[in-house]
Amino acid sequence: MNEQTSLCSEIIFKAIFESHYKLLRNYLLYRFKDFERAEDAAQNAFVILWENCDKLKPEQAKSFLFTTAIRQSLNVIKHDKVVSDFQLQYKPKSTHVESPEFIIVSDELRIQLENAIQNLPEKQRVVFMLNRFENQTYREIADAMDLSVKAVEKRMHLALLSLRDVLPNI
Repeated sequence: MNEQTSLCSEIIFKAIFESHYKLLRNYLLYRFKDFERAEDAAQNAFVILWENCDKLKPEQAKSFLFTTAIRQSLNVIKHDKVVSDFQLQYKPKSTHVESPEFIIVSDELRIQLENAIQNLPEKQRVVFMLNRFENQTYREIADAMDLSVKAVEKRMHLALLSLRDVLPNI
């Protein structure tokens, strides 16, 4: 690959940045509902793209950027959930008290579900989490991941089948 067609070429990288940055940032703004977070995540995705420019072709840049941004946003959301769960632990308990058996069973089910989701193949896991935890439609997921709606439906179907095998009572 020569310098004129390399993603590491400043001219090509700048062109990719100018054509995809706003779209990526707006997508992340939709996900985060926070302009600064969206800007940070979009910029980080481009930094990671630059760090990997010698391994990619320019036509792979858009897909790489969105995949990277989705992974980053899932990590941020996961981190936010951990922070939120930690804060909830220190809030005063309500007057409604669950039985110890209920708490144990619900904790075990939550752990089983988290493990089952983590054990899904990555493509299925991303589609499942975007649909079920981010409430994105198949069309939104397909657009973000540069897939057809049918491919998203197939991944979701396979993810649900896998989860039902691991967790038959849910």
